[in-house]
Amino acid sequence: MKHLTICLTFCLCLSISQAVFAKGSGYVFVSSEKDDVVSVFKSDTLELVKKIPTNERPRTLRFNSDRSKIFVACGDGDAIDIIDVARLEVIKSVDVGEDPDRFDVSPDDKYIYAANEDDGLLTIFDLKQDKKIAEIPVGEEPEGTLAHPDNKTVFVASEVANMIHVIDVPSRELLHNIVVGLRPRRMALTPDQGFLWVTNEMGGTVTIIDAKSYKVVDEIKFQPKGFRPEDVTPVGIIMTKDGTRAYVTLGHANHVAVVDVAKRSIDKYVLVGKRAWGITLSADEKTLYVVNGKSDDLSAIDTESLKVKRSVPAGRVPHEVLADD
Repeated sequence: MKHLTICLTFCLCLSISQAVFAKGSGYVFVSSEKDDVVSVFKSDTLELVKKIPTNERPRTLRFNSDRSKIFVACGDGDAIDIIDVARLEVIKSVDVGEDPDRFDVSPDDKYIYAANEDDGLLTIFDLKQDKKIAEIPVGEEPEGTLAHPDNKTVFVASEVANMIHVIDVPSRELLHNIVVGLRPRRMALTPDQGFLWVTNEMGGTVTIIDAKSYKVVDEIKFQPKGFRPEDVTPVGIIMTKDGTRAYVTLGHANHVAVVDVAKRSIDKYVLVGKRAWGITLSADEKTLYVVNGKSDDLSAIDTESLKVKRSVPAGRVPHEVLADD
């Protein structure tokens, strides 16, 4: 009886442990601008599981903190749709103003920070109150939006002004304007939160900003062989959890740049599909997912060999990719 009790206790603890450390859904999600869907793929095989209908022109995708929901910016639908990951369907749409382009969700899941491109605004939407609570004027055509983990700061990229705007969340005021390269698009903070990396689509560069002083400290230029400078259009960026490596999609140059973060130098260019755009890493960081907007496909790259393992169709003009594996 004593042995049985010990065995049952062990099994119960093991069950709880497995539940606590359970993996995600095993899916990869891709937004398709022209099909008005978010496509769902199995992460191991890239087999298509389902297409989730959304409002018009879905682009940016963001998880909430526990990855139970996905927020989808639908620019032509003037809405952000919310997908239930367990049900794989849209359960709600919220109004964050006209033409929401990029957005981010606050670390505590309370707010959406949305860039309204046509109006030159950063809109703050309160998810609990289910309403807009602030509109902050920024530069023309705001696009990239990044919420700082401190929950007090939001960075907004203005494509036309060629600036990063620093917004103070508690006061809802614009604190700083940082001049970067031509047409800034996406941003990533180093894991130690010391530096902000900004992709400049028309400049063919990444600008590196000191995240405390807000001063530009460096710039990385991309020059893959066989491409004219005007074809090198950096957009997507993601960093590894340990901050040693960054991956940058080079748009019309059809490559992903692999960057040594400490040295701020390029280790390799990886050929993918046409107009490499959205990018993300698997949970174990062994696979890099890239969507290619002109070849309409999703590429999976082995991050050890830095070679494409497979590519599959991903709808018309795939824009962004999320992994929940």
